[in-house]
Amino acid sequence: MTTTIPTTAEAVPVGPGLSMFNPIFIGIDEFGQPVYLDVIYRNLLTAGEPGGGKSGLINNICGHAALCDNTRLVLFDAKLVELGPWRDLADAFIGPDIDQGIDVLRRLLVVATNRYAWLLANRRRKLADGDGMSVIVTIIDELAMFSTVLGTKQQQEEFSTLLRGLVSLGRACGMPVVAATQRPSWDIIPASLRDLFGYRAAFRCTSLNSSNIILGQGWAEQGYTASDISPTNQGAAYLLAEGGVPRRIKAAYLTDTDIYNIADYAAWTRRPAGTSASVPAVNPTEWEMAA
Repeated sequence: MTTTIPTTAEAVPVGPGLSMFNPIFIGIDEFGQPVYLDVIYRNLLTAGEPGGGKSGLINNICGHAALCDNTRLVLFDAKLVELGPWRDLADAFIGPDIDQGIDVLRRLLVVATNRYAWLLANRRRKLADGDGMSVIVTIIDELAMFSTVLGTKQQQEEFSTLLRGLVSLGRACGMPVVAATQRPSWDIIPASLRDLFGYRAAFRCTSLNSSNIILGQGWAEQGYTASDISPTNQGAAYLLAEGGVPRRIKAAYLTDTDIYNIADYAAWTRRPAGTSASVPAVNPTEWEMAA
């Protein structure tokens, strides 16, 4: 992803021209062709061993969302630093605090329910570009921290249940979810959760079973196994699209400098009209409102 930064006051920012309803560029396939994802109606699950390239993929999506018009971010990052560059742009940034995470998921489900009531009243089944409602993108880096490490067993189960509800409801009401983990196991990614994600990206795994947990049972036995990806080939993954066959991709890579530059530029495009602050704070909004 490249971004042109205006050098004069008369230049036109490119960020507001983007939309989450547009396909998101995430990298190239094995033939060098660009790969785009319609995350807005699909959700995305990405997993694989540490250092495989998962963070690069979710930062690509986070960067696109941050530059999009009428789009809000909700970020979960127990390590703080993976999604930290985008924290000033987020309506909510949840660190290693499972109580806060549960509270935010509950409020997101209230918003989703309100939006479905609006869709029903307007004889619609899904939100479309032009409806005037903001897209709320929820990104979770290291799902395992919230579902197996932080808090009590009861809190972990509640978090997982609420997340399953949001993934299930969000795809049609403009509230997509992107989740990542470096522990592809059945306790972290049960089939009941995995199958709700229309897109699944398996970065390098240590076993056939781990690859199957991400992509779906049986794909590794057919030759689509992320355990064959070289440890030195960071960013390579098998991508399964809804109803398709896994294909090899290479996720586009953003350096830390790229990420912070895009985040700063996105903050500049989102600044209140008539102010001159270069990187303003983004105040939290009322979650209960669906607009």
